[in-house]
Amino acid sequence: MQPRMTSSDAPTRLVDKALAPRFALLCLGIWLNAADTLVTATIMPSVAREIGGYQYFGWSVAAYLTGSIVAGACSGKLSMALGLRTATALTGLVYAIGCAMSALAPEFVTFILGRLIQGLGAGAVVALCYVAITALFPESLWPRVYGAVAGVWGAATLLGPMLGGLFAAAGFWRGAFWLFVIQAIIFVGAVLVMLPAGKRDEGRSRIPTLQLVLLVVGVSLIGAAGIVASPRWAVVLAIGGVVGMAAMLAANTRTHDRLLPKSAADLRTATGLGLLTIFACEAAVIGFTVYGPAFIQARHDASPLTAGYVTGAIAAGWTLCAMVFGHTPADKDGRLVRLGAGVILLGALASAWAVARSGLVEITLAFGVLGCGFGLAHAFIARRAIAGAPSEEQAMASSAVPTAQLIGGAAGSAGAGAMANVLGFSHGIDLSLAATHGLVLFAAFTPLAVVGFAAAWKLGRS
Repeated sequence: MQPRMTSSDAPTRLVDKALAPRFALLCLGIWLNAADTLVTATIMPSVAREIGGYQYFGWSVAAYLTGSIVAGACSGKLSMALGLRTATALTGLVYAIGCAMSALAPEFVTFILGRLIQGLGAGAVVALCYVAITALFPESLWPRVYGAVAGVWGAATLLGPMLGGLFAAAGFWRGAFWLFVIQAIIFVGAVLVMLPAGKRDEGRSRIPTLQLVLLVVGVSLIGAAGIVASPRWAVVLAIGGVVGMAAMLAANTRTHDRLLPKSAADLRTATGLGLLTIFACEAAVIGFTVYGPAFIQARHDASPLTAGYVTGAIAAGWTLCAMVFGHTPADKDGRLVRLGAGVILLGALASAWAVARSGLVEITLAFGVLGCGFGLAHAFIARRAIAGAPSEEQAMASSAVPTAQLIGGAAGSAGAGAMANVLGFSHGIDLSLAATHGLVLFAAFTPLAVVGFAAAWKLGRS
């Protein structure tokens, strides 16, 4: 893999002509994943009306998440085996193929397969972009890069639903996927021209089969938990998925062919604490993204666009704080790690109350606070998690950051789906239950935010 750039041999500003093209390339790679998810969520009703498959709606999400998590977890190993440039170009091509399959799908099974391949490509592209950050930018610029990249997610949150809505309104949902095929091809071409070839590490090219199998089983069970009709089976599947991932972590520490850094499950290390913080906080709040818009529309008779932009306050708060605090020096980032995790916990509590019982202004403010927590802490949690890994595992630690977030999102989404079924929301939002059962639905995941805060507090001292 390409050696990491240090402050002694690299420019110190992102606007420098040597760094700006690389940063633009990273933003395009992140955009492919961030915007794809939101655009697809917007056009799914149009997809189902044309090719059927309403009963399999959840599988389009489960397949994409499964592909993203597996690919993200393998990207560090892939970059070692092929070199950063080849690995990134290959995964961009896989993403383009998946988008083309979805665009051409005559029925829903082919569409789901396309979504799985899209997830494999997108998950690896994002993770390899994180690897590229540590390889192509000096460590002093990492928080700024992470903060600026967060702006891409914010832009996708605002532009994704609008873009999908335009294609849906035009009756051409397939065009949305063709648009991403074109962008993916541009990305691959730019990667081949701009990224250095890097070096292969043939000694680390073996695929950790056991961990992959356990991870696939765990993620598949969690994905299934969010779409089964029986609440009992949803709980069983979700628990089984968590057990599967725990078994993967246990197996990962007992082999030389690791999928994640050896310290990923060791809470005595900065890497283990950082990944736990990212996982727990994401799992705690993903339910607001999954069910927040539905509650907003039902309780306030709001349009989908209004609900989308209220929910977008999370991304807006994240982006704003990430950009404002992205220049914080390393010797002070422990305070922001702790403060950010505390704000996430506070935002989760406020959001649970607001979505179930308050008005649109209160919901927007609560979501903004929640996003600010992530913006304050995420870049610095990532920096500590990556820097805490041994030099030979830097690529794995870099790719583990988005992987932990994806796994947290999958686990939290599945848990929210199971909880919603138990509380009587399996067929929609019942207004007679929204104020009471809705509060339980969102507040039930607060303990995960407490876990994230506890891990962040300890990480802040490391």
